[in-house]
Amino acid sequence: MTLHIGFLIYPYVTQLDATGPAQVLSQLPDARIHMVAKRNEPVETDAGFALMPTGTFDDCPQLDVICVPGGPGQLAAMQDAPTLAFLQRQECAARYVTSVCGGALLLGAAGLLKGYKSACHWAFIDHLPLFGAEPVAERIVRDRNRISGGGVTAGIDFGLALAAEIAGEDTAKRIQLFLEYDPAPPFEAGSPAKAGPVIEAEVRAAFAAMAPQQ
Repeated sequence: MTLHIGFLIYPYVTQLDATGPAQVLSQLPDARIHMVAKRNEPVETDAGFALMPTGTFDDCPQLDVICVPGGPGQLAAMQDAPTLAFLQRQECAARYVTSVCGGALLLGAAGLLKGYKSACHWAFIDHLPLFGAEPVAERIVRDRNRISGGGVTAGIDFGLALAAEIAGEDTAKRIQLFLEYDPAPPFEAGSPAKAGPVIEAEVRAAFAAMAPQQ
């Protein structure tokens, strides 16, 4: 039976939030990856190149997994009625409702995180309570059928955790080896605590325009 896994893409999405876990989950047996957008036209990402949707809100099948990535365009998406309605429709029958990075805020805007624990990018995690969610500063958080990943690269870890949930730990390990996912970053600057206050302040300022208003 086909496993339908869908990623919401919208203008100025952070492509790695979607393509990282998509690469992992595409290796699952019988998986079919959907990149779903409002319109069937190229979607510009925050990296300066476009992703081509595989389908639209109207022709997307019922998904077993719906994943919402974050990105600079998420504020506009959070106020877009068709986008929120699509998420609400899919949530009704999806096996897993998931997010990566600031995509958790978009799930929250659709009313799908009330009473749930969730991860999020460190710069936005404090906004989760605006949507009735409980923030958890972890790389992967599971609460019932809600599974969330932290910021950007956490999407790969999230994808492996979800792969293990769906197909077992050995399958996830084989996928990890296939991808040679054995991270050894050249700098210890991947969290505010490690980066230090000066770099944190600079990066936090860059994210300020992407945060929802209190």
